[in-house]
Amino acid sequence: MTFQFAAAKVPSSSRFPASSCFFVMALSRNLITDVAGVAVGSAHDATIRSGVTVVLSPDGGVAAVDIRGGGPGTLETEALAVDGMVDEVHAIVVSGGSAFGLAAATGVREWLAERSVGFAIRDARVPIVSQAILFDLLNGGDKEQLSEAYARLAKEACQAATDQHFDLGSVGAGFGATTANLRGGLGSASVAVGDRFVVGALVAANPVGAVTMGETAHFWAHAFERESEFGGLGGPPDWAYPPEPPPLKGGPGENTTLAVVATNARLDKREARRLAIMAQTGLARAIHPVHTPLDGDTVYALATGDVPLDDPVYSLALIGSAAGNALSRAIARAIYEAAATPEGWLAPPAYQQMFPAAE
Repeated sequence: MTFQFAAAKVPSSSRFPASSCFFVMALSRNLITDVAGVAVGSAHDATIRSGVTVVLSPDGGVAAVDIRGGGPGTLETEALAVDGMVDEVHAIVVSGGSAFGLAAATGVREWLAERSVGFAIRDARVPIVSQAILFDLLNGGDKEQLSEAYARLAKEACQAATDQHFDLGSVGAGFGATTANLRGGLGSASVAVGDRFVVGALVAANPVGAVTMGETAHFWAHAFERESEFGGLGGPPDWAYPPEPPPLKGGPGENTTLAVVATNARLDKREARRLAIMAQTGLARAIHPVHTPLDGDTVYALATGDVPLDDPVYSLALIGSAAGNALSRAIARAIYEAAATPEGWLAPPAYQQMFPAAE
């Protein structure tokens, strides 16, 4: 299988040493697909009130994962460990459905295998697919035969994958997601770092905490917003301190924020792991509280390897910082872009329903 990628690339004619002027520039698509070599596809089912999102890297990329939540649900994360023998990953899957949703990885693996994408072992090809799941089983809907549903949705998501524009909000893995007070969703953002590197973030936001500040329409991530991408409200003018105790949703195992950050930088597994660790700060800047025992917060890092690092420490620090900021923005966009909560759902209202004056 060969994707015809046309995502924007950053010119690579000049070097980016530690002494150069550091700048960060927004990209026109403002999606993780601004990283060339990455495609995203989503599929959801209103009957089960859940969905699947896949991040495809068919030519293979170096990946790592960092898990901070106390209740994660994952598959093949050990394959991404720094001491693992396989250095490439072909797909990262995020889905709803709790443990039932792990069937999505099987659907993605079969879809890739049909196209001869995978790790070469003599004449065999084994697709390397890692997955993390979120809990959305209590929003109502038909929850029968869920494993079959997620395998089907995974293949539909792969078939819909694009390296161009894709929809945000109530789609894919974010379709059935919620926060402490609002409907959750799927979000993404991107940024160019210097004149060579591109960083993108994708998130399915389903946290136990809140993404907005107290009872206001203002986002915790407002300090990182670009071009009014989630309303341009800034911070609340008369803000004193966060509410105590903070608003929380549900119980243990019912919440999780899943994210993928991608870059065109050439990283090894150890560097990719550091990128995932730094990107976790994006969750802390956008969700209150975060990384609780009630969450399964998981962040993947994916490096396509197009552009070598000039300085393995300085360049990685800048890329990691940008990844955290992009992830904060992606979380706010996920909630801001969510569609109105349908009648009959056991879920809170969407942002635009709760704060119509903020549009």
